[in-house]
Amino acid sequence: MNRDLNEKVAQLREDYQMGSLLETEVAENPFRQFENWFKAALTANLPEPNAMTLATVDEQGRPAARIVLLKGFDEKGLYFYTNYGSAKGQQLDLNPQAALVFAWIEMERQIRIDGLVEKLSASASEQYFRSRPRDSQFGALASAQSQLISDRSVLEDRLAELKAKYPEGTEIPMPENWGGYLVRPYRFEFWQGRSSRLHDRLRYTIDKIEGEEKKWKIERLAP
Repeated sequence: MNRDLNEKVAQLREDYQMGSLLETEVAENPFRQFENWFKAALTANLPEPNAMTLATVDEQGRPAARIVLLKGFDEKGLYFYTNYGSAKGQQLDLNPQAALVFAWIEMERQIRIDGLVEKLSASASEQYFRSRPRDSQFGALASAQSQLISDRSVLEDRLAELKAKYPEGTEIPMPENWGGYLVRPYRFEFWQGRSSRLHDRLRYTIDKIEGEEKKWKIERLAP
């Protein structure tokens, strides 16, 4: 390994001074706090603010992580879509729990979310599929996600075949093994970078449930 490069890597650091995160300033409900921060990320024109790390585990308990795109959120949880036969889909079948991370470096902010995961109904998945650009629909149908292929021509040939089969004006069928997931959070952590590495970390956990309403407890964690 390059020793000089490693030395440069070791010296990479920033002193975060853009903001703070105080208990008196955050929303009582973590979904409201998430909404506030997400709106701020949109206003700041961050590149793909809906990009989030999705972490799952396989049958041997080994973690796997990748970037996916958030496609909606409400009081139930957060939504994303993928091929159910993919590695992450298979892992979620075995263990329907996930960890999410949003890293908005430009704002010196991070959000961690842990939750239970469930598949959306076929009708809900179909509704979203129809809202996608036509090329994205073709892409979902052309790719057997996470499966081995010999080379890129396999994808390109399949795409050409599908475009000939479903010309402009015809409906592209939603893949049978494709759809959405809902992540129902039971824990949020909001992180704001601070000077001297004394970052602010506020964790929300469910304190109690009254009817259909959750009451959340807010605790501060040492950085």
